[in-house]
Amino acid sequence: MIDTKTIKELLELMVEHGLSEMKLKDGEDQIVLRKGPSGAQVVMAAPMAIPHHPMAGASVLPGSSVVSAAVGEPKEDDGLAPIKSPMVGTFYATPDPESSPFVTLGSEIDVNTTVCIIEAMKVFNEIKAEVAGVIERILVQNEQAVEFGQPLMLVRPRK
Repeated sequence: MIDTKTIKELLELMVEHGLSEMKLKDGEDQIVLRKGPSGAQVVMAAPMAIPHHPMAGASVLPGSSVVSAAVGEPKEDDGLAPIKSPMVGTFYATPDPESSPFVTLGSEIDVNTTVCIIEAMKVFNEIKAEVAGVIERILVQNEQAVEFGQPLMLVRPRK
């Protein structure tokens, strides 16, 4: 596991060299450090599913945040269809900080409904549902880093 001391050193290197993103892989552990408008963000990926919560006892630079992210696909049982990320980037549930989310649990959607935005390299991409139905689960949090093919939401398709 990559320890908090290593994370702190990597964040300091990012600041020192003016980097906006850094990726590091150590065996099966992977860390992505991304500096955005709200400061630095740390995303840890593990080979098994873990709950989304800040790392307990983590010590990082002031103005930074630590986010734990699970890797692994949710079960596609119960007839739910996933809406997957078409790219690596940052998930945004709203068009801007003052607006309501594109969709919430229970939202009725069709194939052309915009369900979120994924920002990649300063380009904001509207993501369409590509499935009609009802949003049953939202699997990621606002401003969370996402990977290509990662399920973002589960939809109960219309019959």
